[in-house]
Amino acid sequence: MHKPVPIIDLFAGPGGLGEGFSSVLNKGRRAFKIALSIEKDEFAHATLTLRSFVRQFEPGQIPDEYYDFVKGKIKNVDELYALYPEQSAAARHEAWKFEVGDIAKHRLIDKRIKDALKGDRNFVLIGGPPCQAYSLVGRSRRQEVESLDENDPRVYLYREYYRILAVHQPPVFIMENVKGLLSAKVNTESVFNQVIVDLKNPFDAYKKLHGKEDITYSRRGYKIYSLVKPIEKDLYGDDVFQPRDFIIKSEEYGVPQTRHRVILLGIRNDLDVSPGTLQRAGAPIPISDVINNLPKVRSGISKEKDDGNVWQTLLQESLETEVWEDIDEDVGARIREVIDELNLPEADRGAMFIEGNTELNYLESWYIDIKLNGFVNHQTRSHIKTDLYRYLFAACFAEIKGRSPKLSDFPQQLYPAHLNITAAVDDNKFGDRFRVQLLNEPAKTVTSHISKDGHYYIHPDPTQCRSLTVREAARLQTFPDNYFFCGPRTQQYHQVGNAVPPYLAHQIAGVVKNLFNKLF
Repeated sequence: MHKPVPIIDLFAGPGGLGEGFSSVLNKGRRAFKIALSIEKDEFAHATLTLRSFVRQFEPGQIPDEYYDFVKGKIKNVDELYALYPEQSAAARHEAWKFEVGDIAKHRLIDKRIKDALKGDRNFVLIGGPPCQAYSLVGRSRRQEVESLDENDPRVYLYREYYRILAVHQPPVFIMENVKGLLSAKVNTESVFNQVIVDLKNPFDAYKKLHGKEDITYSRRGYKIYSLVKPIEKDLYGDDVFQPRDFIIKSEEYGVPQTRHRVILLGIRNDLDVSPGTLQRAGAPIPISDVINNLPKVRSGISKEKDDGNVWQTLLQESLETEVWEDIDEDVGARIREVIDELNLPEADRGAMFIEGNTELNYLESWYIDIKLNGFVNHQTRSHIKTDLYRYLFAACFAEIKGRSPKLSDFPQQLYPAHLNITAAVDDNKFGDRFRVQLLNEPAKTVTSHISKDGHYYIHPDPTQCRSLTVREAARLQTFPDNYFFCGPRTQQYHQVGNAVPPYLAHQIAGVVKNLFNKLF
């Protein structure tokens, strides 16, 4: 690898996969360079563009004005871009706001890819087609556990992925999706099996779908590999993998989160090379290793006056009500202890930037940027009064019992006013809708649902009485601390939840780098 390998990033989101690839070095310089990243969402695209701007500078050479922007000293991103017109123009050209999947725009996207590659055929295609259609939780809510709706266009967005494989023929590709893809069916037919068939033979899949052969490049197909399971051969010498072999459990690879995703590695058939696999880390990383050094902040209060004194008074006065009646004695004692000793955090509700000690005991060189000297996107959202009580109860319960409470563990006076509350309590249907992230374990999967409310992502410290901030969620996803998320806070959460953990992507990129070293 004498020069950076170009990357085309489809369905890029805020850039988790691309960040991982961009962080791999070869003799002190980037081994990969994002040539084009494509994302349709306005706010994710803004984040993607800003990160592309950062990557226009060599590692360790990010300009001071970038830090002024994320700290709020430069109020508008356009002011930042105006200071570096060459780099900002390159970033805006690299990060393309575009909706993939529109057949009428195939020629446009193909031209943008060709222009971005500048004649270089040795590139990597990466990306994760939107996964809402395959999500197990989403399918349950839509009552599509057995079969997906074949008229849902999201089911087939992966077709644009294999169309680009057929047209542009990269030597290697990486495709990511949710674990639910393995069990998804349309009219009793396995979606995953069809995905594998189509990715192995993208030209045939394209011809079958469109009934025409307007692809100018060769008809070479791909071999599909697991990144975690060594290759096994059948009696005929063919590679053999089971669907479960493509699941990567992030907690086994240094990510402080039990995020399980299907990730496929494809190598073009004419290339006589086999990939290695990811190297498992040691013991799972607890969330305490990555969030305990962040400044303490309190939750906000919605539908009432919000300030620190009101927040403190609401919790203290709860001791004089019936809220804490009929609960476990040890849990109740811990609640009273927390309230009696409650102090307002120095950082109050946090801010878009908080100056503070950035020392970290885990992956410090990955997370920490000493020039930042603080934390961005670390601001709490507001909750109604009864949710503050629920969060306090849940965090204290977890401290005492060593597990997150089910809804049936809550005192009845704290049951939410939901129509299906009886089923939730008696049948345990979504009984964990108030979930504490346990301090000494990896977090549960951070998903885009974190943008809806904080109920599944309660902070384990009862003295803060809140859900996770965007920065805490980003830490669990292994985004570096200088990675700034644009847009309203709800959209920031959405971006973080939808992303591939960059540190996992970094390790995948290492496998791909070794492939390119063998090939070229």
